[in-house]
Amino acid sequence: MLKRSCGVLAAVLLAGCYELQPVKGPTPAVGTQIAFDVNDVGRVALGGSMGPEIAQIEGRLMEKGSTDYLVAVSAIHMLRGGEQVWSGEPVRIKSEYVASVYEKRLSRGKTIALSAIGVGIAAIIATQSLLGAGTFDQGQKGPSDTVTTTRRRP
Repeated sequence: MLKRSCGVLAAVLLAGCYELQPVKGPTPAVGTQIAFDVNDVGRVALGGSMGPEIAQIEGRLMEKGSTDYLVAVSAIHMLRGGEQVWSGEPVRIKSEYVASVYEKRLSRGKTIALSAIGVGIAAIIATQSLLGAGTFDQGQKGPSDTVTTTRRRP
């Protein structure tokens, strides 16, 4: 149980260590996790297949052509909030539909902060036996099981 709890905690902490950062220079390499801010032309063009209120498309870059991107879409973020989760369906997005390109990168500051939190939580679990791994000293007496009541007579 302790191993499983620590594994889940580690996965959550690592997932929180990434952030989208604007791409500077050439397009990221194939296989990179990316996101595109979609412009008005893109919203109109992609509206029939992806929905009319697309703000951002997130996924893994599968291919970069001279005029388009092929993306395995993992999520679509809407203009008025909300998110649609996709399961990696390939979508071809023309470069003219894209306002900005972002790359998902490891955030040094978040990684340090979340690692410190994770170490603190692991230390508390290990020292306080919060998962029931502690022992009970049979020599100790706990609170009494009997209750004494006094009954008044009228």
